[in-house]
Amino acid sequence: MTSPDKLIHLLLVDDLEENLLALEALLKRDGVACLKARSGDEALELLLVHDVALALVDVQMPGMDGFQLAEFMRGNANARHVPIIFVTAGSADQQRRFRGYEAGAVDFIQKPVETDILKSKANVFIELYRQRQEILSHRDELKAYAAALSFADRRKNDFIAMLGHELRNPVMAFRAGLQLLERQKDPEKNAQIHARMEVQAHHLSRLIEDLLD
Repeated sequence: MTSPDKLIHLLLVDDLEENLLALEALLKRDGVACLKARSGDEALELLLVHDVALALVDVQMPGMDGFQLAEFMRGNANARHVPIIFVTAGSADQQRRFRGYEAGAVDFIQKPVETDILKSKANVFIELYRQRQEILSHRDELKAYAAALSFADRRKNDFIAMLGHELRNPVMAFRAGLQLLERQKDPEKNAQIHARMEVQAHHLSRLIEDLLD
């Protein structure tokens, strides 16, 4: 069962409740929810809240008609990507079709609606929406992975810089100690230099163990 936050939403817009219920009965299924609006204003309010895979819009509605709603949707950043199928009981002459496609429609369906055709067309856009969501999800995962790699790379560079500094000091101390031992003939002072070199040797050994870890 699909969780509520992963439902795919279809927007149904018609001024007649019976038409909305008929469309919902045809299109609702597991993982798909239908948002119903009886006016263009209601549809725009729903689009502010929900991401929609497809809008089925009645052309002839009082107030804001389907063409005007489509034009508003195309002017809205959140809704301009939503594919629109116009559902019309009137004749779909060339002038009406031109206006519809100009407003952003992808298709026209005549009333009474043919069930198989409607389901087939809706399935295409539902699947396209699923694929787009998967791509966005993978993109976000890749961005997070890239950020993690970048952070790890910075940590690595910081560690190498610190390690170079920490290793350089005992190595330089060894070299200085060897030079002193070559020139120094006093056994007591040689013992002191030797003890200090042992401390540096222990420190260097610990750094190497940390590096291996």
